[in-house]
Amino acid sequence: MKVKLRPQMSDPLDHNKVVVLTGAGISAESGLPTFRDMGGLWEQYEITEVASPQAWEMNPQLVLDFYNERRTKAVAALPNAAHRALAELESRYEVVVITQNVDDLHERGGSTQVIHVHGELVKARSTVDPTLIYEIGGKEIQLGDLCEQGAQLRPHIVWFGEAIHNYDIAARHVKNAGKVLVVGTSLSVYPPAC
Repeated sequence: MKVKLRPQMSDPLDHNKVVVLTGAGISAESGLPTFRDMGGLWEQYEITEVASPQAWEMNPQLVLDFYNERRTKAVAALPNAAHRALAELESRYEVVVITQNVDDLHERGGSTQVIHVHGELVKARSTVDPTLIYEIGGKEIQLGDLCEQGAQLRPHIVWFGEAIHNYDIAARHVKNAGKVLVVGTSLSVYPPAC
């Protein structure tokens, strides 16, 4: 007896869906420094000192200071014309923004479907339970700020060596998009480089 196999069904292509992949370049116009450009943040700091689990273990105060400063600058920045233009696209298309940025300028610019793959500066999370995430806005995180389980809070940021957020959701949106736009990123950073 022969069994006839049905072809594997995949998500259908949605011609009305626009997926936008964004990086630091889109927020540079708002005054936020990039990481890799000339004069970028990685020329001022060693990654291993401020953006890794090892950095957190060695010197949590330095890590908190680094992200508290970035949060203050991000909260003071205003969405620029590019952020607003992407939000305007929503009047004609379903728009999903997948961003490597940790600022909230897309949301403040009017975009309603934003997927953050590298975390969010305006949130903190527990060091023992990554599902305990707290909205903090522009508030600084201090040593001694604890989650409901009594553990120190840390920035809700993906550090080097950690798994990115929302990868499967982002990949599914890219797979069934009618159009994909790339704005402000070279796509040389994992995972968009894949």
